Amino acid sequence: MNSKQRWRTRLALGGVIAVACVLAASLYSTAVIHGDSYAAKAQAQYARPATNIFDRGTIYFSSFSGKSGTETAAATLGSGYLIYMNPKLVHDPSGTYEALSHYIKLDRASFLAKAGKANDPYEELARRIEEAPALSISALGLAGVGVARETWRSYPSDGLAAHEIGIIGQNAASTTVSGRYGLERSYDAVLNRPPVGMASNAFAELFSGLAGGDDGERGDIVTTLEPTVERYLEKVLADTSDAWHPNEIGGVIIDPMTGEIAAMSSLPTFDPNNTSATKKVSTFSNPLVEHVYEMGSIMKPLTMSVALDTGAETPSSTYDDTGCMTLNTKKICNYDGKARGIIPMQEILSQSLNIGAATIALRTGAAAFADYFYRFGLGDKSGIDLPSEGVPLVKNLRSPSDIDIATASYGQGFAVSPIGMTRALSIIANGGYVIQPHLVKEIRHMDGTTEAIKPMKAGPVLKPQTVEDVRKMLVKVVDTKLANGTLKKEHYSIAAKTGTAMIADPVNGGYYKDRYLHSFFGFFPVSAPRFLVFLYQVEPKGAQYASETLAKPFDSLATFLLNYYSIAPDR
Repeated sequence: MNSKQRWRTRLALGGVIAVACVLAASLYSTAVIHGDSYAAKAQAQYARPATNIFDRGTIYFSSFSGKSGTETAAATLGSGYLIYMNPKLVHDPSGTYEALSHYIKLDRASFLAKAGKANDPYEELARRIEEAPALSISALGLAGVGVARETWRSYPSDGLAAHEIGIIGQNAASTTVSGRYGLERSYDAVLNRPPVGMASNAFAELFSGLAGGDDGERGDIVTTLEPTVERYLEKVLADTSDAWHPNEIGGVIIDPMTGEIAAMSSLPTFDPNNTSATKKVSTFSNPLVEHVYEMGSIMKPLTMSVALDTGAETPSSTYDDTGCMTLNTKKICNYDGKARGIIPMQEILSQSLNIGAATIALRTGAAAFADYFYRFGLGDKSGIDLPSEGVPLVKNLRSPSDIDIATASYGQGFAVSPIGMTRALSIIANGGYVIQPHLVKEIRHMDGTTEAIKPMKAGPVLKPQTVEDVRKMLVKVVDTKLANGTLKKEHYSIAAKTGTAMIADPVNGGYYKDRYLHSFFGFFPVSAPRFLVFLYQVEPKGAQYASETLAKPFDSLATFLLNYYSIAPDR
């Protein structure tokens, strides 16, 4: 064999090896990565003609590794069987009904009416039937009766984190299914799958990976939501709702350092497995993200941060609290209208004094005050990975009127979403950085790759000393003032602040005299914060102040989290 022949032989052998490698890679993709999908295709061959099997990626909860280390499905595929008939082929309707009724529940009159449609080739009898009765029916060989495998979207934990997980729905033409709310919508491009049908050419799909495709984008998502924590938050919200009957209530438990959300929920809610039971479409929307509110006095720690960071005030500064003041012909007062005289900065937070917050905002200056609030992210959406986030209403921050800056200092006159407020308050907990709250920490693509969602933060927007000073002030609020100091924990430092905001009257202007929004936030342990908890409720009944309605729910959540995560004491 001469050198030219040897070269040709080697070239041919190389080609064979290359093709073998490609085939092996494609076979691996088919058998391992897409095995479940092709198994479904194979089963579909035995279904009725033109049957397409619904397919969609899975959404997972993340269980705390210190407890179980497992992931549980928040949204997955349910599987069962469809029972149908061709009335043209049913020769003995009564006998067929009797035979079927041993295995599935059927209304006799309805069945006979369907069986009497002589010119109708297809009628559904039952859906989502379990395998055992379905196979028994198939084994009967009843004339005109068929059994087909079907799949559907299933939410194994029912309504747990319903607003966050979301739901799917068909488009107007009812030909395709896509995410409509929650993560189902915002990650639809990842979760969406083509239906598994008989017409597919599996051999052709064997080589589809050679030309690219969608597998690098499609996949499953793993959330930051911890199901035990989520369940506890929902219980606390439900109990609080039963006690105070608000129009709406919600809460967020977030890691202020990373933006990962461990739990998030609001009421009223819905069951994603039975959406037909929800009478109002608005119930599917997530108020924590989509609604904006005037938040009240939980804004005061941010106002204090601005005053200290600019040097307009120090922790030892004092001011003359006159109880009320008039700006631009409008009068504003403390919650009780009473003057305190010459008092230190601490009392602005400890007694939640509107005049104190307004005074230090005006001393700081309107331009600097507004610039800081924008740097805190209060003028923008938070960027959370949920759809339809509400746009903050913050034009008063740029107003030339002193009254607008004064009222903004204690959380009135401009509106932000609960998640936007949570992000801004996290700045005090995490050392001065603006984070991006998020619910998804990992995408597992169908091509076998995994994409980790990296925490995003910007800043710092506050000096370290400012953060330390405001933290100390908020700890003193808990230790000495909140619920008269009864919520102080001996071995843990906790920073917190309440908020009570008047609700605007859209018809008559101004504010209602007897309707309030209650809010509360706190983080712990202060030396190295693990969690920040934000709570709010709209128009609770029977109490005017948030300290009456939300202090104990917060304490319950804080105690649970400290124990569940075995967080070390810091004092």
